[in-house]
Amino acid sequence: MKRAIVIVIDSMGIGAMDDCTEFKDVPECNTLKNVCEFNGGLHVPNFEKMGLGNIQDFKGIAKCENPIAQYGTMLEKSKGKDTTTGHWEMMGLVSEKPFATFPNGFHAEIVDKFINETNCKGILANRPASGTAIIEELHEEHHKTGFPIVYTSADSVFQIAVDTDFIPLETLYKWCETARKILDEYNVSRVIARPYKIIDGKPTRISKDRRDYSMIPSHTVLNDLEKAGLKILGIGKIEDIFSKSGITHAVHTGSNKEGLELTLDAIKQELDKSFIFTNLVDTDMLYGHRNDAKGYGKAIEEIDTYINDIINAMQEEDLLIITADHGCDPTVEGTDHTREKVPVLMYSKTNQGGNLGTIIGFDYVAKLVKDYLQ
Repeated sequence: MKRAIVIVIDSMGIGAMDDCTEFKDVPECNTLKNVCEFNGGLHVPNFEKMGLGNIQDFKGIAKCENPIAQYGTMLEKSKGKDTTTGHWEMMGLVSEKPFATFPNGFHAEIVDKFINETNCKGILANRPASGTAIIEELHEEHHKTGFPIVYTSADSVFQIAVDTDFIPLETLYKWCETARKILDEYNVSRVIARPYKIIDGKPTRISKDRRDYSMIPSHTVLNDLEKAGLKILGIGKIEDIFSKSGITHAVHTGSNKEGLELTLDAIKQELDKSFIFTNLVDTDMLYGHRNDAKGYGKAIEEIDTYINDIINAMQEEDLLIITADHGCDPTVEGTDHTREKVPVLMYSKTNQGGNLGTIIGFDYVAKLVKDYLQ
């Protein structure tokens, strides 16, 4: 039976879009290229065989004369540079109107509604901030007041951080659900639960307990595939990005390694017609936003070590697509996402490799998946 596998390497952009300055990004942003340069090259032999190095000149990623995959560059149609926008477009929903952002913090009307409806008594921060920095700065005040730490970024996000040894995880999730209902009318893309604990004396975010509460997409290819009776497995934060719409089975992950192993297991075990949709978030969350170009490079190298096993586990008619949703260049100023093009690698045992060129729209992936499975 035919199956499709899409693996999204979160934020692995490959160069600034022409309109990047409209999103307050510099033309020099190129997440993969700059990470390669910073690390003096990357060791990614499996990506090389797929043709990743043929897309651009990436230091340490050699060009392949006979790549096993089709390779190309995708340009985003939607007006955004965030996870939700990128993934939605990847599944066929182009966002003509950008989500709302809050560079000066959330309006008093939003804050008042949140405090009243959650009965949390107050909030801390209410400004754009790095998540790791803000919890270190406000951890003690969080304990003194009992108020959640609420912050945003350049993206359309309402993030709530609490120490879950102080405020229960279940309470954090309930507060996020309340915020989600409030923020629908303000066109806010995501509410994110950011639980943390004190580990070795330092406030540390707990990735496995993070939850994203996205707006519900109007309609995507996932809904079409679900209606056609396919099993759709979301691995990582896929279920959250689509607010469960069109996802029949889901499993959250605490790391890229866990996501890759679950993807590999699903390919080995799933015999029915199905769609496996995986997000690998470490590149973005742990390294891009923290300006850690070294860690970012190691994460890409870790992903590469799974590629050969994934390919070997695929059935004759399976289709594998590897891509990204935006950029988050750890080498440029700031800690926010960057408006970038993304790579696309497409492999099946029955197709020859080759150059796809430049493709307008991440929704190219939606068309591929739908046509292939239906």
